[in-house]
Amino acid sequence: MKIRTVYRCSSCGHVAPKWLGRCPACGTWESMIEEVDAQTSKGKSRSQRTSTNLVAGAATLLANVMADQAPRIHTGMDELDRVLGGGLVPGSMVLVGGDPGMGKSTLMLQLAAFAGSQTPDRACLYVTGEESLHQIKQRAERLGVKSEGIIVASETNVERIVALIDQTTPSLVVVDSVQTITTDLMESSAGSVAQVRECTSLLTRVAKRSGIPIIIIGHVTKDGLIAGPKVLEHMVDAVLQFEGEGTYSYRVLRALKNRYGSTNEIGVFDMTSGGLREVHNPSEVLLSNRSMDEPGTAVVAVMEGTRPLLVEVQALVSPTGYSVPQRVSTGYDAKRLQMILAVLEKRGGVQVRQSDVFVNVAGGIAVQDPAIDLGVAMAIASSVTDKAIPAGVAFVGELGLTGEVRRVAYLDQRVGEAVRLGLNVVYAPKSAEAPSKNIVAVERLSNVLSVLFK
Repeated sequence: MKIRTVYRCSSCGHVAPKWLGRCPACGTWESMIEEVDAQTSKGKSRSQRTSTNLVAGAATLLANVMADQAPRIHTGMDELDRVLGGGLVPGSMVLVGGDPGMGKSTLMLQLAAFAGSQTPDRACLYVTGEESLHQIKQRAERLGVKSEGIIVASETNVERIVALIDQTTPSLVVVDSVQTITTDLMESSAGSVAQVRECTSLLTRVAKRSGIPIIIIGHVTKDGLIAGPKVLEHMVDAVLQFEGEGTYSYRVLRALKNRYGSTNEIGVFDMTSGGLREVHNPSEVLLSNRSMDEPGTAVVAVMEGTRPLLVEVQALVSPTGYSVPQRVSTGYDAKRLQMILAVLEKRGGVQVRQSDVFVNVAGGIAVQDPAIDLGVAMAIASSVTDKAIPAGVAFVGELGLTGEVRRVAYLDQRVGEAVRLGLNVVYAPKSAEAPSKNIVAVERLSNVLSVLFK
């Protein structure tokens, strides 16, 4: 029977035999999505299937389900294992996204080389739809990886890729990228919503059936989101995002979704001419170029998952030349910066109303931890007063709108990381835990300002 496709509105579900720019039922624009007609693909329509022909599925009491841990497949990189929750799970589906040039293909080729070397009888399958085999070979030689355990294929048809997986039975499959592969069931072009959804669905079924982990690389939009339908992220087991500034060599791999581990872990890599190198001590690296006696800088202890990091916050406050002062932040939430400036002026007496304020988190990483608030405020105050913060001082604390310094989690780990790198004084909120000799407990923002800047 010939496979027929229809177009269904993603807003109201209206079905049309051809694509329409505007749904005739609900009036939504650009909402018609191509999909396979259920009647032609299954042999009979849903209305023709009666309850007498259905067989009940198997059900098991939850208490009788065995909760054995799935064996993890190590990737050869501790940073990647940390983000994945301990390694790859057999039969898992992992989506890796990131801006162009972040190192997605480089990381996957290094992973494929390690996976292929661990199982001599089962090589790793690397499928590319964007590059030629010669380009992959040149990258492998540049990275210095062993290519004996890697099978490469330049293929864009997902049915042929599935047949290749069944034929070679690899230990790991890498598909670069999901936006370039197509299925014969769809007539739309590669990268469309329907093609991405159907190809990912087929690869997911293959991974679950065979127990082979499959990693697919996905493009991102100009907003940094993974291109394609949102259902793509729901289909896979883990979503990893590569972050970093193009002018910096450091890359941060963050888990946005992980069914087998925490989504709070990050991995830090350094992009070199020989590929991605792990950064086991990122705090020391991020503070390596810091000047101790410069006004407008502060050290903050933040948490990324279970890992404490020390980052340098830089602030520059100068008189504005515009009617509306500029507020620019890099690596920090711009709306939260506006809030801190208001608290500084209202509760701390620091005048920034007629000044441009620039805040930067050094190292090219983005920080979402609210414990950075106190450090940002101190860096701004240091720039306003033109007084440097004393050496050996770090800050931890979230700021409230009334000027109070609020408690944060994992205070002991943050202080321990600061002391390990020679910062013996940590301004932090009062905690119910046992006091430490390295902690200066503060309740309000004005207390810290009066001690450091008189």
